[in-house]
Parts: sequence; structure tokens; C-alpha cells
Amino acid sequence: MSLASHQTANSASKLAELTSAAAASIDALVRAATEAVRGLVCENGRISSARMDEEQRATHGLAWLATYGEALTQLDAYRRRLGEAGRFGEIEELIVRLGFAEYLSQIFGGIPMNQGEFVRLADLGIDAEAASRFRAKEVETLIATGNTPAIRARLAALLQESEGASTFGDSGLDETYEQIREEMRRFAADKVAPHAHEWHLQNAYIPIEVIEEMAALGVFGLTIPEEYGGLGLGKESMCVVSEELSRAYIGVGSLGTRSEIAAELILGGGTEEQKAKWLPKIASGEVLPTAVFTEPNTGSDLASLRTRAVRDGETWKVSGNKTWITHPVRADIMTLLARTNPDEPGYKGLSMFIAEKPRGSDAEPFPAKGMTGGEIEVLGYRGMKEYEIAFDGFEVAHENLLGGVEGQGFKQLMQTFEAARIQTAARALGVAQAALDVGLRYAQERIQFGKPLIAFPRVADKLAMMAAEVMIARQLTYFSAWEKDSGRRCDLEAGMAKLLGARVAWAAADNALQIHGGNGFALEYPVSRLLCDARILNIFEGAAEIQAQVIARRLLDSRN
Repeated sequence: MSLASHQTANSASKLAELTSAAAASIDALVRAATEAVRGLVCENGRISSARMDEEQRATHGLAWLATYGEALTQLDAYRRRLGEAGRFGEIEELIVRLGFAEYLSQIFGGIPMNQGEFVRLADLGIDAEAASRFRAKEVETLIATGNTPAIRARLAALLQESEGASTFGDSGLDETYEQIREEMRRFAADKVAPHAHEWHLQNAYIPIEVIEEMAALGVFGLTIPEEYGGLGLGKESMCVVSEELSRAYIGVGSLGTRSEIAAELILGGGTEEQKAKWLPKIASGEVLPTAVFTEPNTGSDLASLRTRAVRDGETWKVSGNKTWITHPVRADIMTLLARTNPDEPGYKGLSMFIAEKPRGSDAEPFPAKGMTGGEIEVLGYRGMKEYEIAFDGFEVAHENLLGGVEGQGFKQLMQTFEAARIQTAARALGVAQAALDVGLRYAQERIQFGKPLIAFPRVADKLAMMAAEVMIARQLTYFSAWEKDSGRRCDLEAGMAKLLGARVAWAAADNALQIHGGNGFALEYPVSRLLCDARILNIFEGAAEIQAQVIARRLLDSRN
């Protein structure tokens, strides 16, 4: 072994000792914080919902702390896997060092839940003396040596050398997934990226021809079993596809979400007849679905849904209002959640339907009896269009009651949340990576005071931190997908991936726009679109506050 190789191996070995010990220390801190917060919100050994609400800062802060802990655990696992495979190079080492240093510093100094809210360990019942017990010497070493000007500058230099790469740093996935990524990249670069900004500015639909090509590539049947005409792949594949398509345009990356949700619902709760009828059509792209769940004034409070479905022989007649419905005009079926039993409180009276409808157009959005709607104009997340929809006696065949059973709608929907949140985290990765792409390119091309912007440390620092955070969120997302593919419950991990990924995407887009300066505020620059697109990620599929509440409840429930 050469001297240089020996030094590299020695450095990797020392880093392994540091990161493994630091991850274990933070894991112990999370357990201690969980016990402390449990003492704040439990009464007679059970979680009190009222206390949870009163102690939101502590409970939501616990969710963020645990998310950071899991993120560092997965970043350490990433280091270990690449090391064992002989793929842990300089850029990967710098990302791990910087990522650990920054997240450890935030854990002990203050974790940003958003731009203006920071949670500190004292908020969780961990005072300075108690916190010091978890600040092991390995934690101190990583903080002191990982986020230095030299490391940030070198990482920024390596980003420039690898501009245009599929990911900045080895993704950690095997060759099969990278082949899928490359296929999606070629399609996106050819058919999506050159037109995405124009579609956004014009608030235009993604062309049907693009959707047809996505169908031919298998995007809509990616995780549908082969027996129903799909590719039978797992959620890791879905992550790679969603990430790369969203990197080109989040609208294109999100088209697959409609099919993913509908397929999950039908696979999990449908009858054999429903599976045989609808899954092959969804997989082929012949049928485009949309999800119709949310109502005005309810948001995430699905238990308060008021849309009614009343049975009349072999038909159900639906009346009520829905809002924030994505891509409904061109959809052929709606997964529609409605109340079939008004006497059952909360979730118990809800049922799910596969509601058929004709495709509409801008001129006639809803050519169906008993169905009207109006477009909701939005900042970003365009290409599919959002609508409010009113139902007045809209008819659904009884055979399209999901599973043929009433009162199971919410339970059926809950079974899709893991996959939906993993997919949303993957879309966030795509937006974040796109922001890094355009920020890096502009920083290299824009000359100020006689040198490119990237020559200024604060610009280079932004790009280096973007690369580190994108990789951290990527590993957390991939881990949640791997857990799902392994048949394990992963609602906690999926929620964490979505929570962190959405914040990382927003931070990356905001920093990329800052690098553009005044030009970033001009609509002609794609970074303005990325900022708008990134903002929705913290809201849909469970707003960050709701997501933190769900994560905290899982952590605090001693029965889990």
C-alpha cells in the first residue's frame, strides 16, 4: 500500500470511529429526550391529547431531534456501505464530515424547525448539565473539525469538477438503480427540462405526449405487481424515478404520485375484481387517477369530512365540496373519500370510492352530471392544475365502492401514507438537487468584481452545505423506502424523510435564489420556479406541523 493510500485508509478508519460513536451518542440523547417529553404529556401512563397540544414546542421539537438522530444514523450507514464497497472517495468523506459537524452543532445549539423557530434541548427538558453527558469527545471532534473553511472550500471545488453528475457524491445505491436513474435523466433532459419553465410561466398543462412517453417508460406502473401489468419494482425505484423527474420539473415528477396513491389504495383495499379491472389500466397510463380527499375548512382533519355519499340501489349519489384536487380535469378516475354513514362519528363513517368520470378540457373542465369546479391559481407546482370541486348528486356505481365495504375509507387511506410520504420526500430531493444544479452553474458563470461568484466563500459555503444536506435527506429517504420494501412498518421513517426533505428543498431553493441575486427574483430565471415549487413541499401530504405531531406521537407512545 502506498503512503497516500495508507493515509486515506487511516483517515477513513478514524472517521468511522467518530461517526459511529457520535451517532450512538445522539441516539441515547433522543431516548432521554423522549422520556423527558413523555413526562410532560402523559397522564396515568397514557398520552394526553390536550397535553400534546399544550406542549407543542416540546413534542414537535422532539420529532425534529429524532429526525436529526435518524438522519445521522443513516449518514453513518452510508459511510459504512461505501467504505465496504470501496466507493468512499474524497467528496463522500467531505459530505459526511460536513453533514455530521453541522447537524451535531444544531442539535446542541438549536435545530431550525423553520426559518424563525428553533428548538433547543432545554425545550425538551434536557438542561445544560444533562446535555453535556451526551456531548461525547467524538461529537466535539466532529464539530471542531468537520465544518471548517478548508472543508467547505474543497467540497465546493469538487462540486465544480463534477458539475452535471447524476448526484454530487455517490448516491449509495447499486448499479441497477443508477441505470434507472440514468434512463429517467435522459428522458427528462430531452423532453422535460427544456420546456419546464415555459409550462410553469404559462400555467400550462404538461403535454399529453409527455405523459404517454412516461407511461411507455413504465412510470405509472413502477410498483404495481407484474400480474397486473406493472413492473413490480420497489419503493427505492420509485424514489429514484420521482427524484430525477422532479429534478427536471416537479409537475412531471408528481404525475406518478396520482397513480401511486390510487394503486396503493386498490392493492391494499380493493376486491380482486377491482384490482383486475383498474390496476392494468393505471399501469399502462390508459387511466389517469386523481385523489379527492381534502375539503374546505378541514385541511388535515379528515375526521371532519362532510361530503356525503347516499346509496340508491346500485348507485351512490355524492354531494359536497372538495378542494386542492390536483390534475382532476384530465383524470379518468377519482379516489374519492366520502361519508356514507352520518351517524358514525369521525373516521368511522368514511368510505372510499373509485369514481369514474370523463376527461375534461379547459373549455369544459368537468363534463359530468353533478360535478362542477373552478381552478385555484397557485404560485408553483403547476403543470397539472388545482381545483375546487362541487358534487351535487354525482353518481358512482356501487361496484366501485373500494373493497365492497363501507366505513373502511380512512383505514384504507392510512395504508397509503407511508408510500405517499416517501414519494414526496423523493420529489423534495429532486427540487433540492435542481436548486443545487442551477445555483452552482450561476455561481460559476456570474462574474463580479473580476471573479466568479463561487470564488467568494459565502457563496461556496452555501453550495457545499446544499450538497451535504441533499445527501443527508437522500439517505434518510432511501432508508425509509428500503424499510417499506422489506415489509417493515416505516411510517415513522417516511414521516421523518418527508419532514427533513421538505425543509432541505426550501433551504436549497432559497439559497440558490440568493446566489442569483436580483436575477433570481426575475421570472425568466428557472430558480424563481424552484422557489415556488419547493414551498408546497412543507404543506401537502401533511404540513410540517402535522408531520411533527405524528412523529412525536409515535415516539411517545410506549406501546410502539
